[in-house]
Amino acid sequence: MKVAIVKYNSGNSCSVSFALERIGVSAFITSDIHEIQTADKVIFPGVGEASSAMNFLRENKLDKMIVDLKQPVLGICLGMQLMCESSEEGNSKCLGIFNQKVLKFSGDNKVPQIGWNNISNLNSALFKNIDEMEYMYFVHGYYAEKSVNTIANTSYGLEYSSALQKDNFYGVQFHPEKSGMKGQQILKNFIEL
Repeated sequence: MKVAIVKYNSGNSCSVSFALERIGVSAFITSDIHEIQTADKVIFPGVGEASSAMNFLRENKLDKMIVDLKQPVLGICLGMQLMCESSEEGNSKCLGIFNQKVLKFSGDNKVPQIGWNNISNLNSALFKNIDEMEYMYFVHGYYAEKSVNTIANTSYGLEYSSALQKDNFYGVQFHPEKSGMKGQQILKNFIEL
């Protein structure tokens, strides 16, 4: 099986690759359009800032390519947010795969949210063998609104989408590669889709 991790000006590609190795999956990190298009599975990771990431994707023609992918695609953290319609971070127009906005946390909670929080209302094969209210590791200051595409919720001052799905596109706000054995199970589930 050929698993591509999209390389762009955003961090955590190597930690995703190492997490896949721990479950016996060899992946390659690339920004080559043909290599990504011909992969069996694609992971679109991300740690960084939305507007500069979108500029890089557009300049390198990765934006249209990602939207047109037909194989299972998993967006992680910023990767998931970039799959939404827009982000308040840098007032960015994003890929528009998920028809919802990414908003900045406000209120009394510490921002960014850093640490363990639980996921609930799990509604996807992505969460096979994952318990309701399981804890995952989060690092983010922006969140995706709840919508028809929401397949998991998390509460941090408000309820938001901690996972999304539409057709072959999946997204998780948390970092499965940093979430221990349960995070590895989610990566395994994605590979087995």
